[in-house]
Amino acid sequence: MTLRSYTILLALTLLLLVTFSNMDQVHNNVNNIYTDCKPKCTYRCSATSHKKPCMFFCQKCCAKCLCVPPGTYGNKEGCPCYNNWKTKEGKPKCP
Repeated sequence: MTLRSYTILLALTLLLLVTFSNMDQVHNNVNNIYTDCKPKCTYRCSATSHKKPCMFFCQKCCAKCLCVPPGTYGNKEGCPCYNNWKTKEGKPKCP
């Protein structure tokens, strides 16, 4: 191989290393977001008598929308995706 080939190979290797090192940071940020869902949904569903379905849908909505409205009821304007996700019948999907 020539010196030019080695230089190109070295540059591509460095580029791949930088790319994959940033992917680890992105993966860690995504995991942190999902770990926040359970405590937020536990509080959100604390006032209902239907805790199991509330937790199921709250965590599903949190994973998609990456937020949970404050409080135990209402306040959905604080999380537009959570507010706008509807069932086939047009009812709110998220508690």
